[in-house]
Amino acid sequence: MVFLLMLQIKNLSFGYTKKEVLSLLDFNVGIGENLAIIGESGSGKSTLLKLIYGEYDLEQGEIFWKDTKILGPKFNLVVGYDFMKYVSQEFDLMPYTSVEENIGKFLSRFYPEEKEKRTQELVKVVELEAFAKTKVKHLSGGQKQRVAIARALAKEPEILLLDEPFSHIDNFKKQSLRRSVFNYLKAQQITCIVASHDKNDVLGFADQMIVLHDKKIIAKDTPSHLYNHPESPLIASFFGEFSIIDDKIYYAHQLKIVEQSDFTATVKQSYFNGQNWLVEATFKNQTIFIEHSNSLESGIPVHLDIIK
Repeated sequence: MVFLLMLQIKNLSFGYTKKEVLSLLDFNVGIGENLAIIGESGSGKSTLLKLIYGEYDLEQGEIFWKDTKILGPKFNLVVGYDFMKYVSQEFDLMPYTSVEENIGKFLSRFYPEEKEKRTQELVKVVELEAFAKTKVKHLSGGQKQRVAIARALAKEPEILLLDEPFSHIDNFKKQSLRRSVFNYLKAQQITCIVASHDKNDVLGFADQMIVLHDKKIIAKDTPSHLYNHPESPLIASFFGEFSIIDDKIYYAHQLKIVEQSDFTATVKQSYFNGQNWLVEATFKNQTIFIEHSNSLESGIPVHLDIIK
């Protein structure tokens, strides 16, 4: 899919002190595109979102949204732009008002029917219909996170920045909520940049994925390409357990236990993970991981085959 370019990051570098956090970043994001940013803790994911939002002044480089240059607090009395919304890990909600009132706060009072319709639409998007009249102070952390997302969408931003958007939400709710939110953004052609450590925020939804490491972008491609062709252990580790055999990276499902082969490993431990067992084993004095249909006894030898 080809996207019309809207967000441009040019030669961006930044540090909170003399030590750089981000160095010479260059990338573009198209209108309606979902871009995921991944990396280890401290890699600069949140910092990058804040720079795009205009929360900090750039030391080097430029950021443009369409023809507007994004500037920091030295140039803007009020941080941010009307066409952009940022949902951080701190929600900044009004605790003593209801979910509906939080979402509708910035919508015009002069059009009450449209305000009500818009508010109820977004309550549905974040799946909080049963809590619409509930005061925010009585909500769980995950519910507050959903209110923050809905409130950011209320004024129909052109670009939405999400920092670990589902981190507080219970696992049983995450999947349906991700589908609801990201499908809504696609339908409305809202550009979205998501900083996440969770592969499930990325695999089914992101058009492109950026990997940050050691201040730089070390990879940018589709999630499927990066998953199928991980260029480093760091990239592979985002997607799941992996092993390195003869300098090549293999995911656990690519190693199969067979009756006979040239590869012999020794079982260390087995872990139940729902659909199957993850077997931890030793091969050539290093740890490898194998998906298997059942648990295996510690210490036994097993033969391996590699599924390309």
